[in-house]
Amino acid sequence: MMNATLTPSTAPRDLAPAKGWSADSWRGKTGLQMPDYPDAEALKAATDRLGMLPPLVFAGEALDLRRRLGEVAQGRAFLLQGGDCAESFSEFSADNIRDTFRVMLQMAVVLTYGAKLPVVKVGRMAGQFAKPRSAPTETVKGVELPSYRGDIVNELAFTPEARIPNPHKMVDAYLQSAATLNLLRAFASGGYADLHRVANWNLGFVANSAEGERYSRIAEGVADALDFLQACGVTPSTAASMRSVSFFTSHEALLLEYEQPLVRVDSITGMPVAGTGHMLWIGDRTRQPDGAHVEFCRGVLNPIGLKCGPSMTTDGLLELIDLLNPQNVPGRLTLINRFGHDKVGDHLPALIRAVESEGRHVVWSCDPMHGNTIKSDSGFKTRPFERVLGEVKSFFEVCHAEGAYPGGVHFEMTGQDVTECTGGMQQLGGEDLSKRYHTACDPRLNASQSLELAFLLAEELEKTAPKHRQADLEL
Repeated sequence: MMNATLTPSTAPRDLAPAKGWSADSWRGKTGLQMPDYPDAEALKAATDRLGMLPPLVFAGEALDLRRRLGEVAQGRAFLLQGGDCAESFSEFSADNIRDTFRVMLQMAVVLTYGAKLPVVKVGRMAGQFAKPRSAPTETVKGVELPSYRGDIVNELAFTPEARIPNPHKMVDAYLQSAATLNLLRAFASGGYADLHRVANWNLGFVANSAEGERYSRIAEGVADALDFLQACGVTPSTAASMRSVSFFTSHEALLLEYEQPLVRVDSITGMPVAGTGHMLWIGDRTRQPDGAHVEFCRGVLNPIGLKCGPSMTTDGLLELIDLLNPQNVPGRLTLINRFGHDKVGDHLPALIRAVESEGRHVVWSCDPMHGNTIKSDSGFKTRPFERVLGEVKSFFEVCHAEGAYPGGVHFEMTGQDVTECTGGMQQLGGEDLSKRYHTACDPRLNASQSLELAFLLAEELEKTAPKHRQADLEL
């Protein structure tokens, strides 16, 4: 991450306040998937506390990400967005943050080296706490209780007390997000991301795998290239992009009670900024054009993602694009498609044709996780890796056929050696799921499976001919 400095002469000229918008205008709309807090006084105390705290991210950083996503929209870069399905208070640790960050770096190296494209790295981190649920309640052994909605709302333990929404958890989530961002900034700029360390980024349980061997060969190629550059006088001391990276954060803007108090008006652009993360996205369950979540997101300058599931229509999508990106700014809006491995061809072509024919500037990204969740014979919720790969391949095929640029991937992963998704080079089966099934919500790819996905992406991107190749391939 970098805290870009804007001056009045360099501030973007295509920013304009959204008509009729205010930080609390969402309250006049219907807000789905949000908790009903029983203690109004406790809720006010928590939001008042958040309102006094500094923002987690700043306008210059959000605009820097928008600029980079604009390059993706023009076919000159690739978006790599990944991280936890839902961050946890109990599993919060420096090691877990480091390992996830390291896998993202590894994937970026594979993509940049193989596809010769800059990679925009965005983590599902430092704010991805709230989770939408398919039902407001769940029943276990005849007992019905409110659903678990993430550590920012209530607790996983199946007791009446644990499932009561607690607004003070929002302050806890803010504090953990601040600590996570502090560590990510240190990793990104403090030497850990130096390209000369690329061979040291391999996790132990990946190093002995087929993916680890392939990655080691890439690391050797990068080392040779760095030796050549150094001989030409290009060193980490003369090229900042060789010793640091830009890394951004994102989360679903689901809990608007948390989002609103951290909105700040940027003193340079005069625009409202969501201070909780560099990029926010709207979920497939909360993307109603007249809903609270679209209302909130349309007014902030941050880049916005929009999940597009099977129920998305062409007219509905164009209406949402008009609301979220009325000035048609490249990099402002990312369409994150999530259909299922066998349904991409049924839905994506029509959406691409409608958007492209209207000349709308968007980033087309693929979420191959949420449409491919099944329940295994052993009772665990899982995602077969071959279905994940299948959706990615179908996404690339459809984009190529329709003349659109397949600009990104959005996936749930962890740097831990979990066994939550079946398949992959480790050949995990249903009987393996119980060995290290740590997720509180949805199953995640482990580091080995994430690297395998990166190699597939690199191969697919090599088939794509971007409009321009940039000489500065920042990792």
